[in-house]
Amino acid sequence: MRSPLSFRRLVVALAVSPLVLTACGGGGGGSAPAPSVTGAGADDRQVKGGGTLTVALNADPDALDPSLSTTLVGREVFVNMCEKLYDIDAASALVPQLAAGLPEVSADGKAVTIKLRTGLKFNDGTTLDAAAVKKSLDRHRTWEKSSRQADLAAVEEVTVVDPETVSLSLARPFTPLTAQLADRAGMIMSPKALDSEGDNFGAAPVCVGPFKFAGRTSGSEIRLERAPDYYDAAKVKLDKLVYKIIVDPNVRAANLKSGDVQVADQLATTTVAGVQADPNLGVVSGGGLGFYGFTINVGNAKGATEKPGKVDTALAGDPRLREAFELSLDRDVINKTVYNGLYEPDCFPLPLKSPYRSPDLKCPPHDPAKAKQLVTESGAKTPIPVTLLSPNDATNQRLAQVIQQMVKDAGFAVTVQTAEFVTTLEQGREGKFDAFLNGWSGRVDPDGNVTNLITSGGTNNFGGMSDPGIDDPIKEAAATGDVNERRDLYAKAVQRAAEIRSVIYLYHNKYYLGMNKNVAGVKYYEDGLPRFTTAGLAQ
Repeated sequence: MRSPLSFRRLVVALAVSPLVLTACGGGGGGSAPAPSVTGAGADDRQVKGGGTLTVALNADPDALDPSLSTTLVGREVFVNMCEKLYDIDAASALVPQLAAGLPEVSADGKAVTIKLRTGLKFNDGTTLDAAAVKKSLDRHRTWEKSSRQADLAAVEEVTVVDPETVSLSLARPFTPLTAQLADRAGMIMSPKALDSEGDNFGAAPVCVGPFKFAGRTSGSEIRLERAPDYYDAAKVKLDKLVYKIIVDPNVRAANLKSGDVQVADQLATTTVAGVQADPNLGVVSGGGLGFYGFTINVGNAKGATEKPGKVDTALAGDPRLREAFELSLDRDVINKTVYNGLYEPDCFPLPLKSPYRSPDLKCPPHDPAKAKQLVTESGAKTPIPVTLLSPNDATNQRLAQVIQQMVKDAGFAVTVQTAEFVTTLEQGREGKFDAFLNGWSGRVDPDGNVTNLITSGGTNNFGGMSDPGIDDPIKEAAATGDVNERRDLYAKAVQRAAEIRSVIYLYHNKYYLGMNKNVAGVKYYEDGLPRFTTAGLAQ
């Protein structure tokens, strides 16, 4: 999920002063145009050997255990210490990483063979082989605590063919498998560390990667060191990589300007222009695969993975009220007011440029008059109470306040309930909310943006939505490799989800990475994960 920002003083200021919705950037004053941000092109400058790179993260990751992790900031750390069977390149194409090549798939799509690279070692010196791959994949898909179960649900068995080959037997053809193995479901953990640490693997993770875990101070920092056993160690220039947890977006930008950190992730859109104005700094953009919005609890009575039950709220009980709530929202104004116009307004989970997105998908227009009419038709007594769960950072607080004001005229009385980001995720899974601001960092295959998020029993289906009109097309789409068929099937599924409105999508969020101009060799792709394998200070 998307990791939030935090700025408590601004939250206090917003809480005691009226919020004025405008179409200007910066949220509430001035008329400065949205800043122009360059894409993340290749930076091939030569870098010096040695040194420490300090990176500011916008939130503290959850457990550094690939089987358990659910946060974007966790993925940002993993990408530099836990390699996967596959990865994406600068063009978002799937490429081998720990695997020796793309999978070989049988004619019926139910047998997948993966050849492994040879001579690779984990960061504890243990050899990477097929048995190690099987141990990790089995843990991901069968451990009762694992968040990867849905990712690998099609896999029935993992078999060691020989030391360099694993075979996956599938219950059904599953085209998105390679993409799943290019994320946490494909991260391979040291079997030695798994045996010694067990469920506590996340406290001392060991994988294959350019950097190895060196320590963590909860809420403060995560420390990595150059891994001597890494197969491409000659490319790694930095001695250390330190992640500082700086949730306040203004403080994060200030630390970047002062040089206390050399890289800052997920710059708040309100700070991008200021960072760009500093002659010593630059900003590059990534992301766009994911989405952000809010979930309405329509059936999560006992937990996201449990059978849906009755939820006793007005929004859950009447789809007309959910439609009225959405029609009250102006996505363009939200983007300009809260995000300086730097995001992409949308009402579906599929990226705007995805080849799997049907051009027939259209968003409903902002229609406050119809919203009022629907509320009247519902017979609900106004004001209709709605508790909106929000991470307690400034950006989400501001978004919550904008929503609160926009839906007021239609007859909704929104109360904003805040908590730390990880706490909101826990409450989301448990169904302890009416509506919940949350999002998803996105995947290159569309299955990763819908399965597990809007299908029945998905671990991230916080709203408890369950409908065969959603589940069946998504399963069918995963079983075919034909792009046109998949596009049509995803259109059916997301249209049905749009009718139920358990998830109201607001935009596709872009990520903005601030860096000192002396930092070179950073790779930043559409997944929004800064890669520091070849990074360092420019010569």
